[in-house]
Amino acid sequence: MLRNEYFAVFFDENPMLFFVYLCNMKILMVCLGNICRSPMADGLLRKKINALDLPWAVDSAGTADYHSGKAPDRRMQATAKQFGIDISTLQARQFRRTDFDEFDVIYAMDYANFIDIQNKSRSEKDRLKVHRILDELADATDKDVPDPYYGSEQDFIDVYHLLDRATDQIIQRLLKDAER
Repeated sequence: MLRNEYFAVFFDENPMLFFVYLCNMKILMVCLGNICRSPMADGLLRKKINALDLPWAVDSAGTADYHSGKAPDRRMQATAKQFGIDISTLQARQFRRTDFDEFDVIYAMDYANFIDIQNKSRSEKDRLKVHRILDELADATDKDVPDPYYGSEQDFIDVYHLLDRATDQIIQRLLKDAER
């Protein structure tokens, strides 16, 4: 969940600034190699914000550069396609420190990537932008999205369902925050 301190520091004094911020929201999804989990989260959120006609931008990255320039894993592409999402045009890239400047919210898929991103932060403002995506799900007992890379087809489907629920919550919470 987004930390209230982040919003309090920047927007309590000027609610209109918060509205402008929300209208231009930029969200980054991050996993290890940027070929399985984060492209799926990216594709899911893009599809949902487009359906709602929200002026938000979404991207994805990996903390490692193992697959930079490559398309998402073919199994994740097949899973996405099965649920009406096309992630075939996405290309893996490595997370950069400048992503803290470019994005308003950064979602890590698991604790290891959360820590890697936090370690790249330059300030408290940077650190407050980083969250684990499953923190959005109050009922999630494990806050890490499992990496399906070495798993079965069902593991990819399970990741889809987790990220589908999490991205619904992200939209719901951000829109609710805009109403306050």
